[in-house]
Amino acid sequence: MSIEELARQAKEAAIKLAGADTALKNRALAQIAEELTAAKAEIIRANQEDLKRSQEEDLPEPLMKRLKFDEAKIKDVVDGIKSLIQLEDPIGRTLLSTELDEGLELFKVTCPIGLIGVIFESRPDALVQISTLCLKSGNGVILKGGSEARETNRILAEVITRATGKAGIPAHWLALLDTRSEVIEMLKLDQYIDLVVPRGSNEFVRYIMDQSRIPVMGHADGICHCYVDEDADIEMAVRVVIDSKTQYVAVCNAAETLLVHQKIAPAFLPALREALGDRVELIGCARTGEVIPVVPASEEDWKTEYLDYRLSVRVVAGLDEAIDHINRYGSGHTDSILTRDQRKAARFMEYVDSGNVFWNCSTRFSDGYRYGFGAEVGISTSKIHARGPVGLEGLVIYKYKLIGSGQVASDYSNRVKNFTHKKMNKEFPL
Repeated sequence: MSIEELARQAKEAAIKLAGADTALKNRALAQIAEELTAAKAEIIRANQEDLKRSQEEDLPEPLMKRLKFDEAKIKDVVDGIKSLIQLEDPIGRTLLSTELDEGLELFKVTCPIGLIGVIFESRPDALVQISTLCLKSGNGVILKGGSEARETNRILAEVITRATGKAGIPAHWLALLDTRSEVIEMLKLDQYIDLVVPRGSNEFVRYIMDQSRIPVMGHADGICHCYVDEDADIEMAVRVVIDSKTQYVAVCNAAETLLVHQKIAPAFLPALREALGDRVELIGCARTGEVIPVVPASEEDWKTEYLDYRLSVRVVAGLDEAIDHINRYGSGHTDSILTRDQRKAARFMEYVDSGNVFWNCSTRFSDGYRYGFGAEVGISTSKIHARGPVGLEGLVIYKYKLIGSGQVASDYSNRVKNFTHKKMNKEFPL
């Protein structure tokens, strides 16, 4: 089957899925959870095949960790699906209601985006999260995962498709691509695909934008920062920085750069180095090197997403220099300030131009599941439509629905009738 035919079928299914009621979608999600659990042995075997092949191809260890999809990971995604079932259906909510005139009522009502193409990294759990979020929000989806996870992705897509078919979801709402050439073909199909979500580097996102007329919601590099201010609690700051960097290094919300106020650096940096031990390679500026031993940092280090046990460290003169650094080198993902001063925290959160800004907590909280979204399609570093972790709310748009009783526009143009434009507190009645 050609990619165009596959997309055409998926678009037709997405239109039907848009009208599915909450009960049907939740039954389908429950069926997916049940069948993933039942098929766990088959899924793990496929994942072992991917892991073995990737190890032979010398896939870096952090990426191997992301690729692993064992019984614990299966339980995690099943728990995520169960959480998703409990969330309110985002479709059909009335956002605005206005009486234009007596008997002429306007409603702004949420609806699915349509057919979404998602290109994601070698994380099999991402396939489950993305597809179930699209299902709950009434969207069709075309998926392309990393080639390292091809066997795991294949069996996961088969299980999900089988489960949703049993529940009564329209066939072909989910499709899985195998090759990069198919992605290039997909990007030409703006007549069928309504949104593309690429998860990867800034260069990759820009490449996708350059290759397509389809709107793109970018999930780019996670160059995340922790800034330790002069009046931070050192013990707390050490704990938060270590968690931000090491709790799981191969993810986009792990800290890649640490900024430290010059007044606290002599006390904080040795404490951090002692707590880290040999786990993390520190790459620092000249002023950092005056306090603790570090590998000298280059300009490139400040804009590098390591996804590994490496951390860039820079000593700064104060809050404004930290904000300037983040806005210059960051990717607009997640940045955290450690300070006792509420005014400084407020200034940091106001002026750091990122989708997620934190005070006194780990960057690792930047996550759809941790935000209570059930899961996420990705963390958007764009500023249009959705920003930060993209859960159900980021996968819906809206349409205006107008209910009349025979009104014609000419009556209002000729001043036979006048608009009232009264705000109503009314749900769409149909």
